[in-house]
Amino acid sequence: MEIVIITGMSGAGKSLAIRAFEDMGFFCIDNLPPQFLPKIAELASATKEKISRIAAVVDIRGGELFDDFKDVLQELKKDDRNFKLLFLDAHDEVLIKRYKETRRKHPLSHEGDGSILEAIQKEREKLEDIKRYADFVIDTSTLLPKDLKEKLFEIFVQQKSKEAMLITIMSFGFKYGLPLDADLVFDVRFIPNPFYVDTLKHRTGKDPEVKEYVLRWDVTKEFLQKLFDLILFLIPNYAEEGKGQLVIAIGCTGGKHRSVTVAEELKKTIENQGYKVSIFHRDIEKDIKG
Repeated sequence: MEIVIITGMSGAGKSLAIRAFEDMGFFCIDNLPPQFLPKIAELASATKEKISRIAAVVDIRGGELFDDFKDVLQELKKDDRNFKLLFLDAHDEVLIKRYKETRRKHPLSHEGDGSILEAIQKEREKLEDIKRYADFVIDTSTLLPKDLKEKLFEIFVQQKSKEAMLITIMSFGFKYGLPLDADLVFDVRFIPNPFYVDTLKHRTGKDPEVKEYVLRWDVTKEFLQKLFDLILFLIPNYAEEGKGQLVIAIGCTGGKHRSVTVAEELKKTIENQGYKVSIFHRDIEKDIKG
């Protein structure tokens, strides 16, 4: 029996996710009170044609019932149930924009002054402890619906055919904020910046000339060796502890030059050790200084 519990911020894509799981052949349940979770496996096993894969959305729409969610998760872990917790998140400004576009009410809009931002902040407080239990955290701020579906398919279908965890390397710009789903964050703003070289400033870290500039410095070479040693030490140890996903974020000022080059080099190194790696340059297309 495989159970995926979907939770996270309202507006972060839980409805899209549950439809994606349905397409993947899961028996899907939306807005399930958390107290029902321990019974789901028993009921599914008792059916004539046993249901082996279940996806259920549990979120703050449950009202007071949701308050017991943390206790239920602790019980499930104690009973060694085969479940994974998927947490969907997005930046506040993105959530506000989505609510304004859809004109839907936030589930907590009846509390406080009724503003969307206050409701989002209250929800984030309620979910703070729950997020710590998550096996997978996905930041949907920059994802299109098809991107989210592909990511879920990669985690819950393709990953079944391999032993290694799902490793994602992301470059980003600090000016655009930290990635919400990063497990490890490395700051490479100490590396000399190609932006201040006229022939390189409008290129990206994927261009050979920019790569050559970033990698030529002794400080870059020393950092990369230390980074490679650390990551290659951590991956098998994380895997042994049952971690299914590892998101490594590399940041520079604008996410266009240094972080992109370092991310690409890290991807090659990890792949050379036999691991499957995906890479995502979050801010490479944004026009920003640095």
